[in-house]
Amino acid sequence: MKDPNPRKALLALEDGRLFEGLSFGAEGECTGEVVFNTGMTGYQEVLTDPSYKGQMVTMTYPLIGNYGINDADGESRRLWLEGFVIRELSAISSNWRAREDLDTYLKFHGVLGIQGVDTRALTRHIREAGAMKAVISTSDLDVPRLVRKARTSQDLVGRDLVKEVTCQTSYHMAMGTDRPLVAVLDFGVKTSILKQLQSAGCSLSILPAHTSAASILALRPDGIVLSNGPGDPAAVTYAISTIRELLQQETLPIFGICLGHQLLGLALGGKTYKLKFGHHGSNHPVKDLQTGKIDITSQNHGFCLDPDSLNSNLLEITHLNLNDGTLEGMQLKNRPVSAVQFHPEAGPGPHDARHLFGRFVSQVRTYYRSRGVPHHA
Repeated sequence: MKDPNPRKALLALEDGRLFEGLSFGAEGECTGEVVFNTGMTGYQEVLTDPSYKGQMVTMTYPLIGNYGINDADGESRRLWLEGFVIRELSAISSNWRAREDLDTYLKFHGVLGIQGVDTRALTRHIREAGAMKAVISTSDLDVPRLVRKARTSQDLVGRDLVKEVTCQTSYHMAMGTDRPLVAVLDFGVKTSILKQLQSAGCSLSILPAHTSAASILALRPDGIVLSNGPGDPAAVTYAISTIRELLQQETLPIFGICLGHQLLGLALGGKTYKLKFGHHGSNHPVKDLQTGKIDITSQNHGFCLDPDSLNSNLLEITHLNLNDGTLEGMQLKNRPVSAVQFHPEAGPGPHDARHLFGRFVSQVRTYYRSRGVPHHA
């Protein structure tokens, strides 16, 4: 239930900009990179998306919490973001699926929230100055000290956050001898991705990010998914090495999503760079260069592949972002290896790009049939 007497809270940015508000959720103090998300709905999916580890999320839509929290929309086993910034916390949670309200949910998971913030001004500031480190506090209201804390907090560049969100042991879903097996490298995988693969008829082995190429191939998978995840892809050196080894299997289908897209590019010799304020939301137009079709996509990333660093003799660019021209998709020439920067599973967001799962599963089934006999227990 919404606290009738919330405590004062402050949001201080590393450049000295200050935003005042009232606390909800947990109390205390947290630091992280502050970014904005343009989704009008889907706050529960945002809260549980492992890709937000190390970040505070500002929702640009002004009223948050109005349909509560339910048992079905979570994208992982817990909340991952560092803090949550909104304009107004809804006083009611009205939806037939709701099991609790947003304030209670954040309290239970120990995540700080701040409401009453001028999120339009904050979003404009981030767009102009760039995403930056920040601190939210209900316990320390000394502004100069908070700014110093923001400045000295950990940066995302060079930081491996994948090791903090990946599963610690492998697990399996929908296993069967008559279903092709997809190995999912968990860099922070969303539940919606697993649901899409499972509903398409695949068995799934979800593996920790540090799993070796030899261990992955020992499972005899019919395809591999390189999942989404948080942070700087260049810092996840072990995954880049593993992917490089997996690419030696010339006919094995591989599909990368978001961080998986970046890691695949790095394994192919490319380079990544940090975007000014990232892409976070569910309204990003992306053009498929092969069909000319434009999909409205869901996105969540702060880094991007440099297309000029990629070997055009090995791969072709398949998708471009129509807002800023950044690279959104690629595939190897004459091989079933592809990746996209956006989230085809959405969760939340439009379903325009879900057909990409169908393409990948078709490649997986072709590889499965080429082996001749069922081989998965």
